Amino acid sequence: MSFQGSIQELPVPDIIQLVSVSGKTGLFTLIRGTERGQIFLKNGQMVHAKIGELSGEEAIYALAIWSSGDFQFTPGEESDAVTIQKSNTSLLMESARRLDEWKVLSRKIPGVEYVPAFLPRDAEPVTLSPLEWNLVIRIDGRKSVEEIARGTGTSSFETAKILYGLITAGLVEMRSRDAARPPAPSPGSAAALLGDEKKILMILCTRVKQEAEIAIGESNLPGVERPYKQALTEIDRGRGVEAVRDLIRQTEKTISSMRGPAKMKSFQDKMSLVMQPKA
Repeated sequence: MSFQGSIQELPVPDIIQLVSVSGKTGLFTLIRGTERGQIFLKNGQMVHAKIGELSGEEAIYALAIWSSGDFQFTPGEESDAVTIQKSNTSLLMESARRLDEWKVLSRKIPGVEYVPAFLPRDAEPVTLSPLEWNLVIRIDGRKSVEEIARGTGTSSFETAKILYGLITAGLVEMRSRDAARPPAPSPGSAAALLGDEKKILMILCTRVKQEAEIAIGESNLPGVERPYKQALTEIDRGRGVEAVRDLIRQTEKTISSMRGPAKMKSFQDKMSLVMQPKA
C-alpha cells in the first residue's frame, strides 16, 4: 500500500523511520519544485538513494535537510544499484544531526537554491582558510549554493557551513534567485568583475603575499612585491582570478630560488585549492 504526504508536516528522517521499522521494500520519491530525490528500501533497509548528481549516503543527508516538498512511498519498487552499506540507525542519526545543524545554518542561508553575493567592504586583509578560498573564487552573484557545491565537489551542506562563516564575517550575503543580479558578461571581463568581487580578489593577493613573506622570512622583497603589485593592477583592469594564479606561480619561483624546494612545496600546499580550475 502506497502512502504520501508533506515534508513540512513530517521530516524526511521520521518518514523513513516509519517505513523502515515495518520492514517494507519500496521507493520513496521526494519532490521539491523541480527537484526529485529517490530512496530505495529493501526489507526496511536503505540500499540506494539519489538526488541530482549525489548518490548513496550523501544523497540521504542532502534529502534529510529538506524542510518543504512532498513525498510518496511506492511499495515493491526495487533498485539494481546498491550504494549504501551503513545501517539505518547510523544513517538516521547522522541525518538528524545534520538536520539540527541545518536549522542553525538556515538562519542565514534559507535554502541551497539561494545565491551568495559579496557585500561592499573596505579592501583590508582578511584571513581565509583554503576551503574558504576555494569557495570565494566561485562566488559570482549568479550561482546558487547547490551549483557552487557541484563546482567544488562537495555537498550543499558542507558548502553552506563554509558560507555561514563568510556571512558572519560580513563578506557575503544571501539573495533569492529572483533578487540575484542578472547574467553578466563572460568571466574575467572588466564588467564581470565589478566592485566587491574585485576587492575580494585583491584581498586574496594580499594573502598570497603574506604567506610568501612567511615562507621566505622577510618582507618587502622585490621578487614578491613586483608580481603582487602587477596582480593588483591586472585585477583592477578586470583580468580576474587568473591574475591571482599568476601571482602564485611567480611567487613560487621566488621562494624556490631563495629558500629551496621544501619551502616552495609548503607554500604550494597552502595555495593548492586556489590553483584549482574555476568550475
